Amino acid sequence: SSKFSVNISILTVAIVIFLLVLHHNFLGLSDFLKRELSDSNSLGLQPIDFIRAVPPRPADERNDKEISVVIAASDERLGGAIAAMNSIYRNTRSNVVFHIVTLNDTVDHLRLWLSNTALKNLKYRILDFDPRVLEGKVQVDPQKADTLKPLTFARFYLPVFVPHAEKAIYVDDDVIVQDDILELYNTPLKPGHAAAFSDDCDSTTNKVAVRGAGNQYNYIGFLDFKKETIRKLAMKANTCSFNPGVFVANLTEWKLQNITKQLEKWMALNVAEELYSKTLAGSITTPPLLIVFYKQHSSIDPMWNVRHLGSSAGRRYSPQFVKAAKLLHWNGHFKPWGRTASYAEVWENWYVPDPTGKFSLIRRRSEAYEAK
Repeated sequence: SSKFSVNISILTVAIVIFLLVLHHNFLGLSDFLKRELSDSNSLGLQPIDFIRAVPPRPADERNDKEISVVIAASDERLGGAIAAMNSIYRNTRSNVVFHIVTLNDTVDHLRLWLSNTALKNLKYRILDFDPRVLEGKVQVDPQKADTLKPLTFARFYLPVFVPHAEKAIYVDDDVIVQDDILELYNTPLKPGHAAAFSDDCDSTTNKVAVRGAGNQYNYIGFLDFKKETIRKLAMKANTCSFNPGVFVANLTEWKLQNITKQLEKWMALNVAEELYSKTLAGSITTPPLLIVFYKQHSSIDPMWNVRHLGSSAGRRYSPQFVKAAKLLHWNGHFKPWGRTASYAEVWENWYVPDPTGKFSLIRRRSEAYEAK
């Protein structure tokens, strides 16, 4: 009978343990569902899905540290985003998760491209950007309505797209990464700084100063200092600007300082008062960032944003320098997938052809035509 009572005790303990495990798992699931639901928000910027990589790689092959990389993917430039992601993934051992911000009509094309190519092991999350969040914040010329690219503003909403991370990297779609993104992720940010950018007066930019565009690298190139609202800010017009195509964000600090709301405030003020420079150098997303981060940002290593590769069809840098660059950036009109661009052969090393055939390299076609 003592044996019987021991068995009963063991069975009771086993049942209690089983119920505790079940309860714990249920709480875990409930917490997970809560988190998933909290990803949706009133802005209409919400995740479409999260596709996990097929069986995780062995621990010695990929580090556990999760690195969030945000990239916008518009349909007409999808090949750019694909090449950028491929270059980041192939050059790191870290556990990179891509948060791909796109518009609804691009989702199927993007998913097909990722799942039917060598990129199928990528960890990614597709997020839908609702252009309505920009209403009243962007001046739209009715005759040039199609020139507004809503996805260029995705970088303003980082905490919405990456709600649970402390840090994130934002990259434009016209970049190629040639080193381990972990190094960029580990860029030190000073206390109180919500982001680190590459300053336009850094040594690599000075090498290629664009002739006739003296103001391109100063605040006066982006903001109208004749306007009282700008003058009241007491910012120096000759302050060096920075490039917002690649940056590291401290999302805890971003949320604490309500950076998104600050950026939206300056966008709305520009609609009312036309605060941006009339000879705007570059993107309309730059001016609000320059105001909000005036003397309040850290710096990334200039080799992590070697830019102006798309400013002209000519070659600005030596082959050795291009090889040494950690990140190449084709900002400017000449994209490596479009017209004849410099160093396009470097970009093509990372391009993954579109299985649907929709995205084709115009550059190749024009070269073939010229060769005839």
